Amino acid sequence: MNLDGWDVVLWVHLLAMAFFIGGQLFLGIAVVPVFRAQGGSESPATDWMRPIARRFGWGSLVALAVALVTGAAMASDQNLWQETALNIKMTLVVIAIVRLPPRLRHEGHQPPAANVDPARLAGDRARRNRALGCA
Repeated sequence: MNLDGWDVVLWVHLLAMAFFIGGQLFLGIAVVPVFRAQGGSESPATDWMRPIARRFGWGSLVALAVALVTGAAMASDQNLWQETALNIKMTLVVIAIVRLPPRLRHEGHQPPAANVDPARLAGDRARRNRALGCA
């Protein structure tokens, strides 16, 4: 099997798209419905769910940027800019770019540490220490 540089670009492109699309599907189909069923932003899971979602959001943004750069490079190399399939893909990318940043910025959102009740944190620590036999 003889791979050239464009094969590597294609694989990086496919990997970035798999991360972006697969992750969005996983969040939308599995994580968010369960989170909402558990009480959503009123549940204790909010303390750990928001940082995870925010980190994944930034990872998705990087994956989307990598896919955009590698896709543009491949389209230029193969002179595909006038192809209908590419135009449909680019329209979907623009929609994703327009929709992604608002989810990464929550106006008035405090870091999770600022939202933690000190009494609850002390109680959690005490329960953990008892469970580990440290108390």
